[in-house]
Amino acid sequence: MPALMALRKRAQGEKPLAGAKIVGCTHITAQTAVLMETLGALGAQCRWAACNIYSTLNEVAAALAESGFPVFAWKGESEDDFWWCIDRCVNVEGWQPNMILDDGGDLTHWIYKKYPNMFKKIKGIVEESVTGVHRLYQLSKAGKLCVPAMNVNDSVTKQKFDNLYCCRESILDGLKRTTDMMFGGKQVVVCGYGEVGKGCCAALKAMGSIVYVTEIDPICALQACMDGFRLVKLSEVIRQVDIVITCTGNKNVVTREHLDRMKNSCIVCNMGHSNTEIDVASLRTPELTWERVRSQVDHVIWPDGKRIVLLAEGRLLNLSCSTVPTFVLSITATTQALALIELYNAPEGRYKQDVYLLPKKMDEYVASLHLPTFDAHLTELTDEQAKYLGLNKNGPFKPNYYRY
Repeated sequence: MPALMALRKRAQGEKPLAGAKIVGCTHITAQTAVLMETLGALGAQCRWAACNIYSTLNEVAAALAESGFPVFAWKGESEDDFWWCIDRCVNVEGWQPNMILDDGGDLTHWIYKKYPNMFKKIKGIVEESVTGVHRLYQLSKAGKLCVPAMNVNDSVTKQKFDNLYCCRESILDGLKRTTDMMFGGKQVVVCGYGEVGKGCCAALKAMGSIVYVTEIDPICALQACMDGFRLVKLSEVIRQVDIVITCTGNKNVVTREHLDRMKNSCIVCNMGHSNTEIDVASLRTPELTWERVRSQVDHVIWPDGKRIVLLAEGRLLNLSCSTVPTFVLSITATTQALALIELYNAPEGRYKQDVYLLPKKMDEYVASLHLPTFDAHLTELTDEQAKYLGLNKNGPFKPNYYRY
């Protein structure tokens, strides 16, 4: 994780997070551990819970606890365990958090609902998922967001590298580890053609799969068509496809009606943050039989013998069933750390009670820290060129409205 190490080395002497008390709710993996250690090295105190009941690496959680970080998480939590862990993370006598690092918004909403006085004393929130950002904007629109929040999900470094390039690799890893399937010739429908959907489609197409796409947004839909994918409604192809992948950030994208019409042995999985995209609850009925065939793989069997293969019970496939590239997580973790530093040290009045995007200068800084890994050399503008373009030679190089 080169950028995170560089950030730790450069800022360790300054301790820019001295006095920060950060509560976090993210996937607890080895990469998260490096982020937590970095935040600690920069002066922060941290307490942590997991944002997903299946993605925690128990050995990592134990190692963090042993080294002095209070961590409340284990792989395979129940729903009740999940909320108990978040509450234990937050509700501790003599310790008042002043920063939140969230992935999905569950921690933020728990504090907002259960501990409103604590919520009012928070200096800033950093959120990294589509789901969590959507919930923050809802709070802001309703006039109930009383602290500034940083939307890391829509930073360029998160969108392009974590969402696009990471999912392009991890979708294949997750499917291979759970099903041992071959991709060539398989018919796949990918629901959603945002950055995650683009990554999934590119990987599956390269492996020889026949890929269909569903979309609600005409711009993303046109991109899918121009990239060579057939744009369809899910109901049009549900009987013929071998794999259904959701990555929309929405709810009930795959309904019981769709599930009933799927062909035998169809694989169903989710690459979005939340487990709401596939209506898994509708499958827990007396006439259907659930059969656990291996970790994170269930066969759901209909009375006529038809079965579907459900992965991770509809939760995030890559972090529940496989791993994601450490290099990409270095980019996301560095973005999160910089956002925390920015909000914690911002002078009063710079950020109001609203949701903000990461300043572009920071996005560029995160990207630049990763270039040495590739022995990459940036071209520098001459004074004349910088003047011609109306830019500072050191950036930012693009206006905020630029679409990468």
